[in-house]
Amino acid sequence: MLESTELLYAYSQGYFPMAVPEDNNEIFWFKPDMRGIIPLDTFHVSKNLRRLFNKHHFDLRINGDFEGTMRACTEREDTWISEDIIESYCKLHDMGYGFSFETWREDKLVGGLYGVVIGKAFFGESMFHRETDASKIALIFLVQFLKDNDFQLLDTQYINDHLVQFGAKEVPNEQYEEMLAKALES
Repeated sequence: MLESTELLYAYSQGYFPMAVPEDNNEIFWFKPDMRGIIPLDTFHVSKNLRRLFNKHHFDLRINGDFEGTMRACTEREDTWISEDIIESYCKLHDMGYGFSFETWREDKLVGGLYGVVIGKAFFGESMFHRETDASKIALIFLVQFLKDNDFQLLDTQYINDHLVQFGAKEVPNEQYEEMLAKALES
């Protein structure tokens, strides 16, 4: 298990851990040259998703089932989320640093994401869905929360096509570190 102080310090320095299944789930630290972020001021939501969000098709919860959200994120062929990672982040959650943003329907967890909060930075870790658009609605919920609470950084670590549709982009590590320092000072 990773020590909570080590995890928090690593995030504050721009690092994040991942377990590598090919190496017996050994945990390695990563700090990519190009960092994925979603700028909160240019976050983009399609009209269809905005309409679905406004219909309240899903119940939205923060930390309704943090560990369940993490475990749901492992339900894929390959995952970097090991049992040690789950245990470590659940401890961060208990300390008030780990957060999950969840979509529920009929009292069942159907989508969500989790990450770490330090200062005014949210470090997104992983997301999942069991129903169409459930993870996308959780992301909209997260961004609304971040904006309402004057957050300055939404770190996605890497970007993919799923995140690009919302305005995710890559920034050089030097620029990321400046953004991170500003968010941590707040």
